[in-house]
Amino acid sequence: MKKILYLFTAILFLVISEANAQDYTTALGAKFGGYENGLSVKHFTSANTALEGILGFRNRGVVITGLYEIHQQAFNVERLKFYYGFGAHIGSSGRGYYKRFGAADELYEDSKILLGADAVLGLEYKIADAPIAVSLDLNPRVELARGPFFDLAPGLGIKYTF
Repeated sequence: MKKILYLFTAILFLVISEANAQDYTTALGAKFGGYENGLSVKHFTSANTALEGILGFRNRGVVITGLYEIHQQAFNVERLKFYYGFGAHIGSSGRGYYKRFGAADELYEDSKILLGADAVLGLEYKIADAPIAVSLDLNPRVELARGPFFDLAPGLGIKYTF
């Protein structure tokens, strides 16, 4: 866990620069790591609340995740936001290994339904003079259909903003 936090902090400080803030309303992009790799869309409903939808692909399966996020300025750095939130996921996973946080991997012999509760805790940086935002987050998840059990995974997001 400490290694993840050190990596998380180091990458964020590599992208920080001194320039005027640029806000965005909507962003389309990709999410990597975590449980699935996939496409994401984030839309701010107010200055500091956003809805994010993720269409993730995994082990011959698809998972749809919806998140409600609250954003705040982080470390007094312009364009760097701390965010946290909650949501849910539903989908399926095909035959293969399902990796679990802190437990043995499970082999699925056939397709399985995935359904559960999600949370997110992360940092997002909007690059100055470019329509790009980069995020790093931790994604705790409680899987209810196959458990219940708890999972935790890091994630990297790259988004085009407008």
